[in-house]
Amino acid sequence: MGSHFVKYILHKYPEYGVINFDKLTYAGNLANLKEIEGNLKYKFIKGDICDATAVAKAIENNNIDIIVNYAAETHVDRSIMDATAFLQTDIFGVYNLLEAVRKFNLKKLVQISTDEVFGSIEAGSFKEDFPFAPNSPYAAAKAGGDLLCRAYFATYRTPVVVTHSCNFYGPNQYPEKLIPLFITNLLERKKVPVYGDGRNVREWIYAADHCAAIDIILHQAMAGSVYNIGAGDEIENIEITKLILEQFGDGEEMVEYVKDRPGHDKRYALDAGKLKRELSWEPKVEFKVGLKKTIEWYKENEVWWKKLKV
Repeated sequence: MGSHFVKYILHKYPEYGVINFDKLTYAGNLANLKEIEGNLKYKFIKGDICDATAVAKAIENNNIDIIVNYAAETHVDRSIMDATAFLQTDIFGVYNLLEAVRKFNLKKLVQISTDEVFGSIEAGSFKEDFPFAPNSPYAAAKAGGDLLCRAYFATYRTPVVVTHSCNFYGPNQYPEKLIPLFITNLLERKKVPVYGDGRNVREWIYAADHCAAIDIILHQAMAGSVYNIGAGDEIENIEITKLILEQFGDGEEMVEYVKDRPGHDKRYALDAGKLKRELSWEPKVEFKVGLKKTIEWYKENEVWWKKLKV
């Protein structure tokens, strides 16, 4: 979802220069930024945050003063199959960025992280100071990066802010994630795979609302702070499935229940009260509205997603 933030910032702050530093893994796609091609305030650099030399060169050559770290390996299923890339990017990559902030005396690093670092919760919501209890290699790797951020602030007073977000959704999302996978499967007239009984609960936030939250945190949050980002839209996976099926005029005959994945967390829920109280942020897009917008986008952009599912 980093491409959404690049476009958001260039639109809201046309005076800002933005460098998009991206390794372009399987999920990276420069077509997501076609709307800003030719913008003189925007520059793309192909690079890996695990490469300290490349990070330093990008900062030195472009007068960078702030880093927003959307770079991450994120798909839980892939981390279960092989955690190597997750450990490298989500921990060692964060270490390189923290070192770069120290070395070049940058103003701020905003770490984009996940509610999954807290594990599963039966009732109530995770607050920022809850202990980490990750249950997948992905979540453990993200927790490692977040703890490095905490340690660097405590030890060196590195100006870093950590954010924990619920699940993103919206246009341009790689179609391995639940919502775009189900939408594109139905567009291809394929069944949608639901893990277990589908009763796992996730909280969701539309991409534009997440961008607005990061914008406020970037400009107003104090170094060393931590903020949860959640819209309060908690929904069982099977209910999301039914909402998507309804938009296509389909029923449960298009659902295929599959074996649950190992370590599958039952429920995530974030308390975003601190962000609302301290920085006056509020989500604007209600889930059903955002879902409908997302479905329409995938319907209208078949060329974009079809080649990703080959």
